[in-house]
Amino acid sequence: MADKMVDKMDIDAVNGEKEEVKVGPAPNLPAERIIINNFNLINQAVDAFDARFTLRALRSIATIRKADNFAEAIAVGIKTAFPKPRDNARRVLEDMLPERVRTAPGAGSEANGNAKEQDIAEIAEVWAYLGVLIQVYLYDHQEYKKGANFSTNFVEKVRSFNRRTMDAIGAKAYFYFSLFHENLDPKPPSKQSPVIGIRPSLLAALRSAVIRKDAETQAAATVLLLRNYISTADITQDDLLVAQTQFPTSAANNQVCRYLYHLGRIRAIQLAYTDAHDHLESATRKSPTTGPAVGFYQQSTKLLIVVELLMGDIPSRSLFRQPSLEAALHPYFKLVQAVRVGDLQAFLKCTGTYEPQFRQDGTYTLILRLRQNVIKTGVRMLSLSYSRISLRDICTRLGVSSEESAEYITAKAIRDGVIEASLDHQNGHLVTVPAKDAYSTTEPSEAFHARIEALLGMRDECVMAMRYPMNKHRQEIAEAAKARERERELAKEIVEGDAEGDDGDDGGFEGM
Repeated sequence: MADKMVDKMDIDAVNGEKEEVKVGPAPNLPAERIIINNFNLINQAVDAFDARFTLRALRSIATIRKADNFAEAIAVGIKTAFPKPRDNARRVLEDMLPERVRTAPGAGSEANGNAKEQDIAEIAEVWAYLGVLIQVYLYDHQEYKKGANFSTNFVEKVRSFNRRTMDAIGAKAYFYFSLFHENLDPKPPSKQSPVIGIRPSLLAALRSAVIRKDAETQAAATVLLLRNYISTADITQDDLLVAQTQFPTSAANNQVCRYLYHLGRIRAIQLAYTDAHDHLESATRKSPTTGPAVGFYQQSTKLLIVVELLMGDIPSRSLFRQPSLEAALHPYFKLVQAVRVGDLQAFLKCTGTYEPQFRQDGTYTLILRLRQNVIKTGVRMLSLSYSRISLRDICTRLGVSSEESAEYITAKAIRDGVIEASLDHQNGHLVTVPAKDAYSTTEPSEAFHARIEALLGMRDECVMAMRYPMNKHRQEIAEAAKARERERELAKEIVEGDAEGDDGDDGGFEGM
């Protein structure tokens, strides 16, 4: 369920300068009118070569898909953009709609004036936008097989256009192309899953996007490939992809969140918990905490909690009190309680009770690694409570089978630096060293430095994400040239005026 909620994250619109066009569709407009109005936005995006208009059109998909007459609205949009009934582009799109919608009377008289006289080569962006609406309709109605067949040809056609004004639409098309194949049987992690067959297409899209400097499609293809490899547990392929590719810095915020989440999962599986924690923490900070994207926020927070436990840290209790996380994180709250006190029996009971939920979240294998952490935590709690404790009492409190196992566990904890103690082998006791004052160590300064570093990194990212007017430097250069020209004309007028004034002054003095 969480993965499906993750998949519904819409492309974020980029805030820019004020334009004459409205930021979004009015909520009281019917779906077909919103689609037709979006044609104007797309045409303006092509004319001005500004992707912000296209992003505004894509943002309205969340509103259009909620309409009861979604299919009828798409049919009206198709007939508006392509009035000719025998148009091949129109026929390709209409074949994906139900028969009752295709045979309904159209609204060709409401066609956009710009789109009525153009062919498919000139309004490719409008055709691609309608294709994305078809993908959304098929996915919402769970027609995965039909959608997969349509998307396979659709994304190849979009890639063949090679138009920078179609980058955002192409990224959205590849997103649903991958989503359709993930829902086909057999589903991942089966090695016979159809997701393996789409990898060449995604790799080709990534290669073309890098060559064409298409940041939107490059970010989408990278994220989809990472998700594809993780779904079939091909972590080595994921690691190679991350090492040999570079994620675009200008990618949309939702793509950055997904990339950081997948990167954190890869590093967690590879036992690089520090890197995984950094990536997942960035993903949760950048992710929206409300709305349709709350599922992604929940999923990334679940993985972050497990990684923190594997690092030996205990998450803050306030994290589990957030309204959007309280119900979703209940199994993880019980898990944290067991790990915090080092209760091995409570940990085993929690993993057995919530095993289906952990498996659905994809964290079960990571949680199984926490058994040693629970034992270490229990040993540390005992070392803080007792200055001397027998190995038999350790067996009783930790639920360990024998004194030899308890001796091995405590010896390993001493070697790993979990506790500061020594073993009295002759008497069978664990003798602990009194704890030091934390403020006499470098731990507070290191925590303070980590927080400052995170805030400075967030500040740098905000500065990099600021949007500046296009070609502003050229405008400044032109204005400076005009100012210099005015200065030269003014100096010339002053010189000419002085010369004329000198001639008149001579005659005037003579008269006086």
